[in-house]
Amino acid sequence: MKFYTKTHQHYCGIDLHTKKMYVCILNQEGEVLYHRNLKTDRDEFLRAVAPYRDDLVVAVECMFTWYWIADLCHDEGIAFVLGHALYMRAIHGGKAKNDKIDSHKIAALLKGGLIPQSYVYPKQMRATRDLMRRRNHFMRKRAELFAHIQNTGSQYNLPPLGRIAKKNGRDNLVELFPAGCAQKNIELDLALIDAYDPLLDTLERYIVKTANGHDPVALALLKTVPGIGKVLSLIILYEIENLERFPRVQELVSYARLVKCARESNGKKSGTSGKKIGNAHLKWAFSEAAVLFLKGNEPAQRYREKLASKHGKGKSLTILAHKLARAVYYMLKNKVAFDQEEFLRSA
Repeated sequence: MKFYTKTHQHYCGIDLHTKKMYVCILNQEGEVLYHRNLKTDRDEFLRAVAPYRDDLVVAVECMFTWYWIADLCHDEGIAFVLGHALYMRAIHGGKAKNDKIDSHKIAALLKGGLIPQSYVYPKQMRATRDLMRRRNHFMRKRAELFAHIQNTGSQYNLPPLGRIAKKNGRDNLVELFPAGCAQKNIELDLALIDAYDPLLDTLERYIVKTANGHDPVALALLKTVPGIGKVLSLIILYEIENLERFPRVQELVSYARLVKCARESNGKKSGTSGKKIGNAHLKWAFSEAAVLFLKGNEPAQRYREKLASKHGKGKSLTILAHKLARAVYYMLKNKVAFDQEEFLRSA
């Protein structure tokens, strides 16, 4: 957890919503200089903070509406802090809660150096990252349709349906099911799959074209890892964004949810915590990369068998994902391609 500890003359805490935002401004002594509910509008915000622009810092809680205020502060030369929502909830929880109280607490935490920071993702790559996440959402919906077809086949005790993910593997698929509503169910799934396929293909080509303009060297390095192809390299590139935000490799693997955080008090351990702290998209990408890394890779499969004999089959994949994340960190840091022999030897 990183806190914002810089000192300023004025501290602005905003409880931000879609249509309204409660703005609280404190001075160095903690006195309330301004405390009002405003429309969520850039001009109203600038008018409100105009008398206090001298050495002003603005803080909001990380929620889906923070993009515009972060970009506005950047353009206006105002210091901006994005608070980590889960950590802030734990720090400033209280008996009473409303927008006025919350905005004052955010300003007070900011003044006291107790705002846990989230990363303010740069504007130039943010929209492409969001488009990549949207692509992954559509792909999961498509996968759910295939799973529904397979489950329906099991309901009717049909023989294995084969590789229905391939278009030619879906020929005459509907006729395998009982006539009537069962066939209509499968027809709906196939119609949606046929709608998703061209959309996803067009979307991926657009994202690849955009991503190559951002960091082609990093993309090329990521693709040298067996199992990391076009899609996974894009996800890893855009979710990491800037390796300098992770001074140590431990911080990257923690951000990717690939480590367990121990809970300990008075020398006694009481399990783990923080499972939801970190980046779920990076967690999925490295977990998927670990599975694909093993595909047709005999040396890697032998290494995984050693891990499985010691830690179990499921945990062995998590360990492999963790080690791949560490390898990716040093690849991007040192600008070197992946060396499987060195990776397996050091692992």
